[in-house]
Amino acid sequence: MRLLVLGGTAFLGRTVAGIALAAGHEVTCAARGVSGRVPEGAGFVPVDRDLPDGLAALAGHRFDALVDVATRPSHVRRAVEAFAGRVAHAAFVSTGSVYADQATPGQRASSAPVVPAAPPEVDDPSADDHAAYGPCKVAAEEAVRAGFGKDRTFVCRAGLIIGPGDTSGRFGYWVSRLARGGNVLAPGEPDEPVQYVDVRDLAAWLVLAAEARLTGVFDGIGAAVPREHFLTHVAAGVGAPVAFHWVDQDFLLEQGVRPWMGERSLPMWLPLPRYAGFLSRDVSASLAAGLHTRDVAHTARDTLAWLGSSPVLDEPAPGLPESEETALLTAWRTETA
Repeated sequence: MRLLVLGGTAFLGRTVAGIALAAGHEVTCAARGVSGRVPEGAGFVPVDRDLPDGLAALAGHRFDALVDVATRPSHVRRAVEAFAGRVAHAAFVSTGSVYADQATPGQRASSAPVVPAAPPEVDDPSADDHAAYGPCKVAAEEAVRAGFGKDRTFVCRAGLIIGPGDTSGRFGYWVSRLARGGNVLAPGEPDEPVQYVDVRDLAAWLVLAAEARLTGVFDGIGAAVPREHFLTHVAAGVGAPVAFHWVDQDFLLEQGVRPWMGERSLPMWLPLPRYAGFLSRDVSASLAAGLHTRDVAHTARDTLAWLGSSPVLDEPAPGLPESEETALLTAWRTETA
């Protein structure tokens, strides 16, 4: 299979390229090349999708499949215009942020409502504190389906992607924190759901989708597990003895702790019931379509090793400094004494 990866120099795109190469496929990565290098063995074509003719270097090339992880609708529309007649199968990586209802548990990609698509003049997914991210991805989904047709399009609405290469620090916070061991502040309740997918598992599924010409709209995330399961398995993966202390979400919010990401936050935690549906999606269709997920203990072990290589991580780093975690635990014990 001749695979075109629009990207291929960072995290998911690079992992897709590497897995496709390992499977014996011919891989071409097209990107600006500023985020890193493509995997050894992949072809690289420099492109700039900000320019109207930014994909001209690929003119005349034909591929069996492409994978696109773009966030700007204009980038996706230009790719559709360039490749709709020269690529047999298109996989577009969208996001769970497209869903309009984040409160109802157990929703499915096939029936869940999505937010309105961003209008043509909105092309920055980080605008308005990232409020445009979901609408921009919806607009991109619509462009791919319109250009390639539903019979050639695979839309993968990815959830939280974790593993080696994740510079966001969301999963990495828990890996590093649990590796230190000791008394750990755990947000919310032990049975609250958490959902995630190892980047290598998601990438392998995208390659499988290209090989099998899988079509349709699916959630790209593993089955939900209780937060206690998640934290316990991460601790097992990093080999550290820990004691979890569960702290009420309302107390954390009152203390100014941010959910999900950002400074002074607790990543992978969202307040309920407002976000009860965000980390509890029904992914039975995805699993039936070939998505296989590994135990998060293995992901934690490999991520700890990757963090040991001193990668450049995004700033500001998410999570709680050790001193603030200790202070919050002390305040919580006083509150509940």
